Amino acid sequence: MFNHKDILIIGGGMSGLTSAVEAAEAGYNVIIVEKNPYLGGRVAQLNKYFPKLCPPNCGLEMQFKRIRNNKNVDIYTLAEVEKITGGEGNYEVTIKVNPRYVNEKCVACDDCSKACPSERPNEFNFGMDKTKAVYLPFEQAFPFRYVIDKRSCADDCKKACLDACKYNAIDFNIKPGIVNLKVGAIVIATGWSLYDAANIDNLSFGRVENVITNMMMERLAAPNGPTKGRIIRPSDNREVKNIAFVQCAGSRDENHLPYCSSICCLASLKQAAYVREQYPDSKVQIFYIDIRTPGRYEQFYWKVRDDKNVTLTKGKVAKIAESPQTKDVIIEAEDVMAGNRIKASFDMVVLATGMVPGTKDSTCGMNLPLTDEGFVNAHSLQKGAYAVGTLKSPVDVARSVQDATGAVIKSIQSLRAKT
Repeated sequence: MFNHKDILIIGGGMSGLTSAVEAAEAGYNVIIVEKNPYLGGRVAQLNKYFPKLCPPNCGLEMQFKRIRNNKNVDIYTLAEVEKITGGEGNYEVTIKVNPRYVNEKCVACDDCSKACPSERPNEFNFGMDKTKAVYLPFEQAFPFRYVIDKRSCADDCKKACLDACKYNAIDFNIKPGIVNLKVGAIVIATGWSLYDAANIDNLSFGRVENVITNMMMERLAAPNGPTKGRIIRPSDNREVKNIAFVQCAGSRDENHLPYCSSICCLASLKQAAYVREQYPDSKVQIFYIDIRTPGRYEQFYWKVRDDKNVTLTKGKVAKIAESPQTKDVIIEAEDVMAGNRIKASFDMVVLATGMVPGTKDSTCGMNLPLTDEGFVNAHSLQKGAYAVGTLKSPVDVARSVQDATGAVIKSIQSLRAKT
């Protein structure tokens, strides 16, 4: 089915999608391997892009449509690359495909979910709400098909789902499978994950209820998120009118991530705009070491900075605690410009948590050359394999897309070199 003229795309986020559609529309066969049950990666979890503050749905829908209508694209979701051998023009790849327990007959009617008696934490929303054990990952998921988390199924769960589905789309007998294929080039686009903020003791994530991460904030603000876009705090669902953002949560710290995660300043400025737009009388304070908004993003920074209800405080946060009576969050921090220490109370605090390259979770069965921080050293990669986007360094969506296009050109050159 597959041959040495095909291109393997590992990762179905925005970088992987871009690589796939560009290669497929140039006439090459591509195979996408994605570990999640859906494509879209981190971008699917965002509320809006910066600096225009437009939703990512349009871009994702366009990519999904281009893939759906192209016969040169094959997709494996819930799949992981276990082993890669060979070299440019002749790679042999072993892929493990985990069962979805829902086949292609599914029309996403939701009858199975309505009948399901079991629930599970919603990973897409970072555990801030729950789904049924049989669920659609999100409203615009691609493939638009339900998936079953068998670990969450109660004893009577299977029968309820089977009885509810009138399309015979549920099959609990599906087994994990192994797919072996040959490809000529590989694009590695496994993206990034959020640094575990629980590792940062002084910031109290996981111990103070109203301290959340920046990606949790994205889901809170999103119309398809756990609160339907209402920015409310976890402890009591109260509207957030006084909020703080703590920059470099784990980044630029030799004990955690020694590098700058690049996007965090812009993400917090964007999220400050979310709060100010939703609650015109709200107050925002951003604690930072340095504000970094390179290039065309500088004007976006000026816009947020000039809002009289936004305060930028240069200084590191020393401690975060909780008021037992109100559940408010108390921050103790330095104010470098004023030359003193401050103590202030907030409804909620958002940690600008750093970016960890996908190599920390998987090296895709390859001997990838890595930097001390875990990023791929692209210059030392073997010929025919190309890392893109955040695997090489922390970058935003726009730069990841540009990099993906470049990787496709290199992949095509690899195929032609071996023809």
